[in-house]
Amino acid sequence: MSKHGVVMSLVTVVSMAVAGIANAAVSEEEAARLGQDLTCVGAERAGNAAGTIPEFKGLYVGEVPGWDAEPHSGEHPVDPYADDQPILVITAQNAKEHAEHLTEGQLGMFERYPETYRINVYQGRREFAYPDFVCERARWNATNAKLVNDGLGISGLGHNPFPIPQNALEVLWNHQLPYRSYTQNEVRDIASVTASGSIGWGRSHGRCLAPSNNPDPAARPNAEDGVSAYCITEVLLPLRERGNMSMNHEPYNYAIASRTAWSYNTGTRRVRLAPGYGYDQPLGGSNGLMTIDEDRLFNGAPDRYDWKLLGKQEIYIPANAYKVHSADISYDDLLTKNHPNPEHLRYELRRVWVIEATVKEGSRHLYGKRKLFLDEDTWHAVLADNYDSRGELWKHALVNYYYHPDTSAWQAGASFFHDLNSGGYIAYSLANERETGPILNKGDMSPDLFTPDRLRAMGR
Repeated sequence: MSKHGVVMSLVTVVSMAVAGIANAAVSEEEAARLGQDLTCVGAERAGNAAGTIPEFKGLYVGEVPGWDAEPHSGEHPVDPYADDQPILVITAQNAKEHAEHLTEGQLGMFERYPETYRINVYQGRREFAYPDFVCERARWNATNAKLVNDGLGISGLGHNPFPIPQNALEVLWNHQLPYRSYTQNEVRDIASVTASGSIGWGRSHGRCLAPSNNPDPAARPNAEDGVSAYCITEVLLPLRERGNMSMNHEPYNYAIASRTAWSYNTGTRRVRLAPGYGYDQPLGGSNGLMTIDEDRLFNGAPDRYDWKLLGKQEIYIPANAYKVHSADISYDDLLTKNHPNPEHLRYELRRVWVIEATVKEGSRHLYGKRKLFLDEDTWHAVLADNYDSRGELWKHALVNYYYHPDTSAWQAGASFFHDLNSGGYIAYSLANERETGPILNKGDMSPDLFTPDRLRAMGR
């Protein structure tokens, strides 16, 4: 067993490159496990043998105890577990004792910041569930969805395509297409925190429509529809970029239709097609310190990497992350030097799927290797360790998710991207000091809002 403790797997752990992967759906017998010993989207229902991971209970659908939010209002979340206290605090002094449940990036954080970095571990809680129609679509996909074009696309219904995955690219597509918000309107604050603790601010306004997540139980969003999501992002800060916008259409199949993107520049007041948009190009509003494909830890075409499935591990990950999104927490309190204030982050021991991406021969990317850690209950990547072209650990990133009643699903919130070389970090998708958080599933968007003409009309 490695020092990171691969403890179990639903598949044989093998290396899978993009070419030559198996793409057969699972058998009816295997699919019958969904809703039984597996949850309806493929997580192991039982806790672990040590009793440190609880059984999945799924007590709540579309509600969060104590959070009586007006629907689609953007209210800041209320923590249903505010009374919980840490059951374990991991520091640089005891990190080696828990190394089998930590990633290389987390261990790197302890080494880099031995005096201040810590991980507060809380009782595991697996109490939120998806609606029945999400389960029904996942069940259909289990025996029908397939990878196509050597894993660059899928056929099947819009989300949770491979609840019982057979290889790395099926796991990756589960991350690309989990069930999440259908419409999203959000102003994000972005803080670039230098090694000295000074902060450069960015801000962006994002509006997205994801037909793949149509919440109408009668709908059957299908990969044959071509586009899984539409987004427009407008830069509000820094001032030198204010008013610049980008728009993209996200395909289900990158071999047939690459991500189509347009940009609007305030200097020229022109809309231009943006070929090759994505990958390691700078993300607008991040002061050039985040790549486009780092949003949600990975997004876009997988074609520049060879992908390997490393199996499942039990890892301390951010989970039930309500506290960090509280309107009662100021940015001054949250954004401490070198890393966010550990007091506001909640970690739990969870089973995660681990996939590794290595830049393909003849391709290039800022990150020569990436490891993604996906929560088995949600299929969202929650941790990422990124390496440079020499294979040296460079960055450790995390996304804090919380269950949102407007979507009956998990919402990506505050994300932190740590540069272990420079000592700085990016805090992305903050809303603590905004009047509202994300406005989700209001259903007030349609594809005709995401056209080059509409982008031009929005220009300043």
